[in-house]
Amino acid sequence: MLAVPAYPTYTIFLAFGMAVVVAILLMPPFIRFMKRDGIGQQVRADGPQTHLVKQGTPTMGGVVILVAILVTLVFFGLWSPDLILAVGATYATALLGLADDIESVSHGRSLGLTPAQKMVGLTLVSVAFCLLAVNWAGITPTVTFPGGFSVDLGVLAFSVGGVSVPWVYMVFVFLLFAGLSNAVNLTDGLDGLAAGTVLVVMVFMAMVCFRYNELSLAVFAACVAGACVGFLWYNCHPAQVFMGDTGSLALGAAFAALAVLTKTEVTSLIMGGLFIVEALSVMIQVVSFKKTGKRVFLMAPLHHHFEKKGWSETKVVIRFWIVSAAFAALGFALYFQLG
Repeated sequence: MLAVPAYPTYTIFLAFGMAVVVAILLMPPFIRFMKRDGIGQQVRADGPQTHLVKQGTPTMGGVVILVAILVTLVFFGLWSPDLILAVGATYATALLGLADDIESVSHGRSLGLTPAQKMVGLTLVSVAFCLLAVNWAGITPTVTFPGGFSVDLGVLAFSVGGVSVPWVYMVFVFLLFAGLSNAVNLTDGLDGLAAGTVLVVMVFMAMVCFRYNELSLAVFAACVAGACVGFLWYNCHPAQVFMGDTGSLALGAAFAALAVLTKTEVTSLIMGGLFIVEALSVMIQVVSFKKTGKRVFLMAPLHHHFEKKGWSETKVVIRFWIVSAAFAALGFALYFQLG
């Protein structure tokens, strides 16, 4: 049995605050180290011309976000199976992002690992997570929709050596992990955009976890939100550091893990609606160009479209934060409709 603190909400706020402080304190030496070793961001050659000045800005700031989360969990983490799974999925995906960042920096180009390599990594993480969630943490292989309607995706499961393999649900979990990780990664294109939107979503996820009576996960979500705040201190425009794929892929995986562990897989897609819109804009752009030779947007992902229309980077970021908050509030409201 976990020793639940007498004042659980106080614990959540303390975890949030400590993650903020740790991230703020660790970032300056990290930035100095990256500058000294000449490890910087590689900017897309076909991107907005205003972004060319960002070439060489220290990247992989996601490392500091992840360290801040882990240090805070050492003091405030209630190590339940659910928390271990959430942390494991987050940091395993972070390693995939780190490999991508190292590949990008070492070859001096904006592209790192190939899409196939990323998919293999995300497949391994999501499959391991799903099997452990179902067989160790007791997560049911069902998907619940607003209104209480549920679909059992474990109906075709089979057993191997006493381990239940709900392969249909496993595919669903993979799509959730791959979708959210890549969607957050695509959103990470402007100063403060990804960190700010993840911050908003994680605050709402902390409330979901608390209502779900999962204090350990609520603390984890608060740690992620707090670390994003600390990172934003240095990532706001003009950014002194970028999170890189190390941060964006990991944050997307953290979101997906929380969605599965709290059985809010569907409402989480609404809460993270901005990430979905960003990913859809890329898909629409690619399909349209391949089929018709024409582009729907001036540039994808969607935030670059508004930049091309003349919006300042700061205006795009703040307005996207507002949209993200609206999506998160809507998803949270629909969560209360779950039976």
